[in-house]
Amino acid sequence: MVIRRSVRILIILGFLSAFLMAGFTGGVLVDRFLIPPTVASANNTTQGGELNLIDQAYQIIQQNYVDRSVTNQTQLEYGAISGMVDALGDTGHSRFLSPEMVKEENNFTRGAFEGIGAEVTTKDGQVVIVATMDGSPAQAAGVKAGDIFVKVDGVDVTGMSINDVVSKVLGPAGSKVTITFQDPQTGELRDVTITRAKINLQNVTWNMIPGTTLAHVKISAFSNGVTKNLQTALTQVKSLGATGIVLDLRNDPGGLLDEAIGVASQFLGSGNVLMVKDAQGQEKALAVNPGGSAVTIPLVVLINQGTASAAEIVAGAIQDAHRAPLIGETTFGTGTVLNNFDLTDGSEILLATQEWLTPNGRVIWHQGIAPDTSVSMPADVLALTPSSEKSITAAQLQNSQDAQLLKAIELLSQVGGAGKK
Repeated sequence: MVIRRSVRILIILGFLSAFLMAGFTGGVLVDRFLIPPTVASANNTTQGGELNLIDQAYQIIQQNYVDRSVTNQTQLEYGAISGMVDALGDTGHSRFLSPEMVKEENNFTRGAFEGIGAEVTTKDGQVVIVATMDGSPAQAAGVKAGDIFVKVDGVDVTGMSINDVVSKVLGPAGSKVTITFQDPQTGELRDVTITRAKINLQNVTWNMIPGTTLAHVKISAFSNGVTKNLQTALTQVKSLGATGIVLDLRNDPGGLLDEAIGVASQFLGSGNVLMVKDAQGQEKALAVNPGGSAVTIPLVVLINQGTASAAEIVAGAIQDAHRAPLIGETTFGTGTVLNNFDLTDGSEILLATQEWLTPNGRVIWHQGIAPDTSVSMPADVLALTPSSEKSITAAQLQNSQDAQLLKAIELLSQVGGAGKK
């Protein structure tokens, strides 16, 4: 079974960006079902000899629609499949992926792709940004979680399916795309021109926070190898005498389930990482892996509305275990396990077949994980990252507007003197 990221379509453009996938090397079997196209042909009939409703609609469109340039069979089939999946109401989770989207989803799990470096989903009938990747062209251009797509290269995309919007944003590295975004808070429109690039995702980055003995450890996504990368980072952090860790999961769109379990297990000595509930209501616990490398060091976790999927699982597990406080904003609310069902042309339907819960049985789906300490960020402020902290002083950090990071430093400094230098 492949457990897909439940929030995302990666516009990491080659493609982005869902929600949780079981590790391909984690011993989990992949269920792949070959499903014939829903609209196979105009001659398909029901047992009663009459065309089914979908084929009736197909026939009517093919025979009567005035603009023949848009009556391509594949395009209509994709639209029909997308419509059926969307009708389930599992917005932003269950969805249809074209062959190109399938390819880029797989690229993401390998940690390399081309594009603008943003992840999108649908919300209230609109295509919106879930998160931008650290160091990505989208982040550099000021794109933020919640931004709503209005136009792509001057073409109005309001009301278009997420597949259609993504196809317009896709393009090779080095090419440019101009996107008109609407701010979800103010309604203000702005044009952003972004040069697509090849993105090599750094899963884990870290730095000693200037003026402290605290380490800022950021996980950007849960693609293959993140647990191993985190273990290496934690070894280095401890060798420098760090007295506390700020684990930064902000704008982390998630990734592989096995990696979520591996990451949470670095900070938890025992217990469960999550519960998985099937369609019959049966629940199964997925336990912490023994041997975590940072189970006692003081810890604070940063989250925001761009924290999704695997990142929410880690945050929820740490919160339920009372291992560390969560600071920031309520997370995105990804909460379903998506199985991939292959179609004959290489496209896929990602369908919710299970739901995940926190170890204490709390629902994440559509609700998210609420912080223990709520701290919002000004709309025009970019969060500090370990990479950006390498070039600033302690005074500059204190004068920054990253209120969430500053609150984490404050809390850790109150724990037995941790953080004071």
